[in-house]
Amino acid sequence: MVEKNIEQIGHTLAHLTVAAVRELWPGSQNAIGPAIDNGFYQDFEIAGTITDADLPKIEAKMRELLPTWTAFEKKEVSKEEALKEFAWNKYKSELIEEFAGQGKKITFHNAPGLVDLCKGGHVENPAKEIAPDSFKLDRIAGAYWRGDEKNKMLTRIYGLAFPSKKELDAYIAQREEAKKRDHKILGKELDLFTFSELVGPGLPLWTPRGTILRNLLDDFVWELRKARGYMKVEIPHITKKELYERSGHWEKFKDELFRITTREGHEFAMKPMNCPHHIQIFARRPHSYRELPQRYANTTTCYRDEQTGELSGLSRVRAFTQDDAHVFCRFAQIKEEFNKVWDIIHTFYAAFGFDMTVRLSTHDPKHMENYLGTPENWETAVKILEQIVAEKGVNAIDGVGEAAFYGPKLDFIAHDSIGREWQVATIQLDFVQPMRFDLTCINEKNEKERVVMIHAAIMGSIDRFLSILIEHTGGVFPLWLSPVQAKILPVSEKHAVYAHEIAEQLRAADIRVEMSADDSLGKRIRAAKMEKVPYLLVVGDEEVNGKTATLEGRAGKVGALSVADIISKLKEEIRTRA
Repeated sequence: MVEKNIEQIGHTLAHLTVAAVRELWPGSQNAIGPAIDNGFYQDFEIAGTITDADLPKIEAKMRELLPTWTAFEKKEVSKEEALKEFAWNKYKSELIEEFAGQGKKITFHNAPGLVDLCKGGHVENPAKEIAPDSFKLDRIAGAYWRGDEKNKMLTRIYGLAFPSKKELDAYIAQREEAKKRDHKILGKELDLFTFSELVGPGLPLWTPRGTILRNLLDDFVWELRKARGYMKVEIPHITKKELYERSGHWEKFKDELFRITTREGHEFAMKPMNCPHHIQIFARRPHSYRELPQRYANTTTCYRDEQTGELSGLSRVRAFTQDDAHVFCRFAQIKEEFNKVWDIIHTFYAAFGFDMTVRLSTHDPKHMENYLGTPENWETAVKILEQIVAEKGVNAIDGVGEAAFYGPKLDFIAHDSIGREWQVATIQLDFVQPMRFDLTCINEKNEKERVVMIHAAIMGSIDRFLSILIEHTGGVFPLWLSPVQAKILPVSEKHAVYAHEIAEQLRAADIRVEMSADDSLGKRIRAAKMEKVPYLLVVGDEEVNGKTATLEGRAGKVGALSVADIISKLKEEIRTRA
């Protein structure tokens, strides 16, 4: 079997779905059907009704037709021919009129028993190149024609497609595991965050336990930054329109901004990013070259007007908190500053057991209209990042077209415990903003010298990182990060006084502890384990008499220890972030 392009497989199977549905539900009109990540979808106006229970029947028909699909025949046609062929299909007719009006060629790609409007992009011989057990129809959903709620609601059939059955089965198994780890479910079960209809969608509210998590993660990042010379700054949450016009963000993100008009008629925006504000802090006064680098760190909330349908738990929100930092340095200091951030990223993600890869995200030289700055500056910046990657001995993924609009970047990709990939940290090199804001230092010759700007985010969005971390760990956080680190369980009411004494000793040692005395001991133990508390301290007659507590961890029972020994054990595990 030849090597196959997964997008071409998905696109081909979308056509095969059309053939099967039209045979099973005659008179159904097919609309669009592109390849997507892990498969494809196909939209229909169904002649009749269709449910998820019908998917196996459609699949069977697809597998029945597949051996006959030995080739696609491409045919270029006139507008008139196309409209005549698809007079029965209002969706294809609308597309034909649109393509003709834009001067585009109109092409059919025909398979046995199917004529379809399509520009191409299929496997050459579906019968040979698509294994019949390598795809699966996944689910049915509703979708407005062309995404416009004023249009008719169509039936969308989603399908999974992979080069082989083995890869399909692996993906399905991974997805089932992901469902068990869904941060939206675990976040509620572990009482970490909530959403309120009165507050609004995409605006997470953090509970006391969730706030502990956020603060501990932020403190860890700050600990690593502080050791490398960063200084904290603070900025407001709104800004004048003019700041973002100067930076270029207004033109790029104006449709994603929450805008505010004051009673005096001035236009402000809720900040979608922090770099222009940090620039203004640097620009407050002249700087000698001896003061560089200036390293500013700021954990602060940003706001973007995401569409409601795109919101998803903590992964996509309208208010998100960034652990943002910006370095203002000289050209000769770029590599050293990049390496410092790289070290922070390595230390931080290693603490959670993430495997990491790096992507060198560069501009697309064929589309410079999408970027600010000159081609020469971009070439220089890319070469510097290529040198940094080479000196690190890392094989970076090539990310042409993935750069920020003001500069190339190194994106760090985390591989989680069930094999998924997430873009997390980023380090960006920016020659553009210092030019737009005329940022300089006074050099050794007492002359103005243009500075360089480095953007550095370790978690990026704390909210999104926590969605990844919750699913990576399944909610089983390491001891240092667990909102509740130990739970004390007195066997009965008569042991409660001693249990309270232990709790106070643990709190005095800065260990986060709760006590549970309601219900039977067995139920309380099960409840604590469901809450994924790292350590349980059981207290009964023997423990009261011996001034001990029976310690049980996630790995099993440790045994009866003195309170001092328990505190020592837990404090060491916390200190080392084991």
